Amino acid sequence: MILKDDLFQSVLINPIKQKNDELLIVTGYATSAMAFHHLQELIKLNIKDVQIKLLIGMTSLDGISYGNHNGFKSIMGEFKNQFECSYLSSYPPVHSKIYIWRKEGKPTISFLGSANYTQTAFLGTKQREVLTQCDEKNAIHYFDDLIDDSIYCTHPDAEDFLQAIQPKSLVRRKRRLTRAQRRVEKQNLRSSFSNLESVSVSLLDRDSEIHKKAGLNWGQRQGREPNQAYIQLSPEIYRGDFFPIRSTHFTVLTDDDRTLICTRAQKNPMGAAIETPHNNSLLGEYFRSRLGLANGAFVNKEDLEKYGRTNVTFYKIDDENYYMDFSVE
Repeated sequence: MILKDDLFQSVLINPIKQKNDELLIVTGYATSAMAFHHLQELIKLNIKDVQIKLLIGMTSLDGISYGNHNGFKSIMGEFKNQFECSYLSSYPPVHSKIYIWRKEGKPTISFLGSANYTQTAFLGTKQREVLTQCDEKNAIHYFDDLIDDSIYCTHPDAEDFLQAIQPKSLVRRKRRLTRAQRRVEKQNLRSSFSNLESVSVSLLDRDSEIHKKAGLNWGQRQGREPNQAYIQLSPEIYRGDFFPIRSTHFTVLTDDDRTLICTRAQKNPMGAAIETPHNNSLLGEYFRSRLGLANGAFVNKEDLEKYGRTNVTFYKIDDENYYMDFSVE
């Protein structure tokens, strides 16, 4: 039987109802936004005893972007007992997609097909994917053979697989980079985005003043953690399709090499703001650090002007990865 509808629920959630407690994944490509979204859905369902082990197979050929690499490391640190991520470190690379469920160490059900471990594949509408059940014993042998040729994303040698995110119009580099080469790549990131779709988002309100109890100062009210913050979007942006729809998570790589998992939020049904859903204080802490302010401090318009800009620029790499520039000359 071929599964083609609601793959997220059918393959990644429903097997838990049969008391399965471990999901092993082999995928050609994956995004940290997908891993975060999956784990957040488990939290919503109050599921705490399911472990996900992810193996990304195309890293030995195509590497992995800074944003996704940092995102996977962050998720492994945050969800220590629930999530592991490994990169295939040998040739030939693996383009397969297999999802294997185990219960108490024994494989019970597995699926193979076309769907990478991405939101585009499992939740999006821009492409069609299929998965079908396969023999779980053969599948687990396949996973075990590959895991011996992989390294955790947190391993120091995993840095060898990092590649600068590049516009799709540029030729993808299919080689490993030295540390010195990676530094040069990172320095040239911003210029490589010149042909990408971008938007400029003001950190001020519509009157060009600082938000007193919203935006970067969302937490500046009684009963809130003072670092809580969000980035308000203008109607022209949130009514468009530059950012993913409200229910989707996306990874934001910053110009100073930080990674933030974000989503659209606030009362507007379209999602008129960007926030960090796992911890709304992360965004506020980030901007206060860039501005040289203490944690929890009120952000004044003068702080932004002294820093050198009152806006950020987002570049759309793909539907799940963005680059945010808050740099000054």
